[in-house]
Amino acid sequence: MASPALLMRVVASAYSVAEKASTIVRNVMAAGDLGIVEKTGANDLQTKADRLVQMSICASLARKFPKVTIIGEELVIWVDPLDGTKEYTEGLLDHVTVLIGIAYGGKAIAGVINQPYYNYEAGADAVLGRTIWGVLGIGAFGFQLTEAPAGKHIIVTTRSHSSTLVNDCISALNPDSVIRVGGAGNKIIQLIEGKASAYVFASPGCKKWDTCAPEAILHAVGGKITDIHGNSFQYNKEVKHMNSAGVLATLRNYDYYASRIPNSVKQSLVP
Repeated sequence: MASPALLMRVVASAYSVAEKASTIVRNVMAAGDLGIVEKTGANDLQTKADRLVQMSICASLARKFPKVTIIGEELVIWVDPLDGTKEYTEGLLDHVTVLIGIAYGGKAIAGVINQPYYNYEAGADAVLGRTIWGVLGIGAFGFQLTEAPAGKHIIVTTRSHSSTLVNDCISALNPDSVIRVGGAGNKIIQLIEGKASAYVFASPGCKKWDTCAPEAILHAVGGKITDIHGNSFQYNKEVKHMNSAGVLATLRNYDYYASRIPNSVKQSLVP
């Protein structure tokens, strides 16, 4: 088992470096030169903020925890320096998060989500940013846990990576409404703050660094996240990075949504 003392030291350090990362993200945007490059194709972008935050987080954590694997044997740290990069380049700043997930034995056990632009619409004098964090068995902090309205089926899904399969899956759930936003971290926040009932993404594309931190926080408050087939994600250092069978997550009533995923969708997504 991971040492509780080591785990809390890692979480505290992750919280601190996420706060610093938030400042980097805002400074790059304010400077006006995002340094955008395409990584693997359309809608898979990287900015100067991605690169600077990645270097900052990895250097800081590697210096403090040289035996821990950052993406050693016990704890694995999964980092997404800028979740919601496409939205960041389009000025949809409330979609953007910095994600630091901590796994032990292949399971997500702790996570930090920083929102650099939280409160950015509150005016020029508003204090920007907040950090949400959670540890299994302890809880999650930095937000007000709220459940979605009873009897309402509100789906949150991708804004920039939609497809026929994604939309067919959502339609099969017969939702009352659909929210389309960027960033896996942002989507989990929609669940834990009661704005959505389920996060549904019936497509490859999401990666382990997108889901590790959000999963730990969601699980810490009693929620559940799996692929579309109901398989749990694994976060050991040898695992493939792509969540090739999509994502299904809820704060409550997971079985309701899982039972309504069409077989045709499942057959199209290979774990």
